[in-house]
Amino acid sequence: MKKTLLIIAAALAAACTGPRELPRASASPELEAAFQTFIDSSKVIDSLHSIMIVKDGAVVGEHFFGEWTPDKPHPMFSVSKTFTSSAVGMAIAEGKMSLGDRVSDYFPDKTLPDNPCEATVKDLLTMSCGQAKEATYSVLHRDNGQMVAYLGEGVDCQGAFFAEPFVYEPGTRFVYNSLGTYMLSAMLTKATGESVLDYLTPRLFEPLGIEKPEWEADCNGISAGGWGLWLKTEDLAKMGLLLLQKGKWHGKQLIPADWVEQMGSKQISTGPEGSPSNWAYGYGFQTWRNKTEGFRADGAGGQFILVLPSKNAAVIITAWTATTQLELDLVWDLIYPYL
Repeated sequence: MKKTLLIIAAALAAACTGPRELPRASASPELEAAFQTFIDSSKVIDSLHSIMIVKDGAVVGEHFFGEWTPDKPHPMFSVSKTFTSSAVGMAIAEGKMSLGDRVSDYFPDKTLPDNPCEATVKDLLTMSCGQAKEATYSVLHRDNGQMVAYLGEGVDCQGAFFAEPFVYEPGTRFVYNSLGTYMLSAMLTKATGESVLDYLTPRLFEPLGIEKPEWEADCNGISAGGWGLWLKTEDLAKMGLLLLQKGKWHGKQLIPADWVEQMGSKQISTGPEGSPSNWAYGYGFQTWRNKTEGFRADGAGGQFILVLPSKNAAVIITAWTATTQLELDLVWDLIYPYL
């Protein structure tokens, strides 16, 4: 009987945890040639680490550069934001949060009477909380040489957020704000009693077969939210495929489909469209709109999950480069036309 119960328990565990690898398939000759051209052209970009292409549900191209291997986690920087947004969408679907929740209502002990915060969850998601600049780097240190960003010991992230002046009407002006994403993480922890990492583990990471991801937390155990997540390239490919499938994975709806739609839709302007900049085409719920089509998770140094619905494809890149504009333009010029 004991052996039977162990077998059943193992089967249930396997059913709750997704496969470690996505299926593989052959690329078309045209895409295969374009992919090789991209790899050959990568010498013009300093420090590409990996690229993976998912097309029609399978990996059709992958390449790892230098010391980077498939089993080596990579810092995500602001790609972390897209995972935080997914968690917020799940919590809203569970009735634990709402888009209209006011940030100050969650932290009455941190708000300052002479600097009232009227921002809501939606304003944080769209980087329009009303501040003229972010206070992130008053608490966060970035070491470009070591490719890491980390919180100072014992810092008060919530206090730093509420201390920065609110000067615009919330929802009216885009100002990139990683500390605002930390506040989303802190709000979710208040609403659910779990860190974003713990909340997402059974709801997203385990179903996708993402094993024990690491996510930096502050001294209160709150996941950093806007940065600090480490994942493998294959993990990013799974997330890209999940977003392509509007949140559905092997028949189960992990992220609400309408939330994925809102995540990837233009919620606020970021610049004059038609600009050569890849960051001028609008922002969703913690994702950037692409200048071609679709949207992307986007992290410092060239971390990308490019979600391309019309091609039923996702392109994943990890890197540590100062030439992210060139990195994206090579995708649009060399890979996108052949997907």
